[in-house]
Amino acid sequence: MIRLVVVDDLEVVRAGFAALLETQPDFTVTGTAADGAEALEVCRSAGPDVVLMDVRMPRMDGIEATRLLTAVPDPPRVVMLTTFDLDEHVYDALAAGASGFLLKDASAERLFDAVRVVAAGDALIAPAVTRRLISEFARNRPRPAPPAIDVLTPREVDVLRLVAEGLSNADIAARLVLGEETVKTHVSRILRKLGLRDRAQAVVTAYESGLVVPRSPH
Repeated sequence: MIRLVVVDDLEVVRAGFAALLETQPDFTVTGTAADGAEALEVCRSAGPDVVLMDVRMPRMDGIEATRLLTAVPDPPRVVMLTTFDLDEHVYDALAAGASGFLLKDASAERLFDAVRVVAAGDALIAPAVTRRLISEFARNRPRPAPPAIDVLTPREVDVLRLVAEGLSNADIAARLVLGEETVKTHVSRILRKLGLRDRAQAVVTAYESGLVVPRSPH
């Protein structure tokens, strides 16, 4: 059973998502919250596996709440709810620890798939989102100290670069002429060596380390 918390400042959105999620036999909504501060309290008591988190909320926004939620041991996975796929906060959300993004007008099936993907430990970042958003909003940001990617083998560096470009394991396997299971193993080793939780953090790391340089605007 996947335990869920829904966070949005609009009651109709919270109720709608909660009711929809409860139609699935493997989901249970253990709480809802109207802002980031309330989300922290609810999550402490409800112990969710996945949190659906609005970005813009009063008192404490979704990015700060995500940063605090994912800083604790055994944190929940966070899926950011956005109105537009070019949301300017996407890079900040990834850096804060979000595992993915979902448009608020996504279909029910897309919502269900998103929850299951993230609950299973995968990142929910469509290739188009990775390429457009991360490039756009990483471009002009001051970079922190680069992560120590020199612990990676040359092959792992190749794989990380392609992960950051938004390629799936199958796409990476085809590009590097490797088996898909081999790519999966490489990704797991990359995450372990760099102390990263998932592919979302790997994307951020690839940009912050300078391994991938954002494209110049046209």
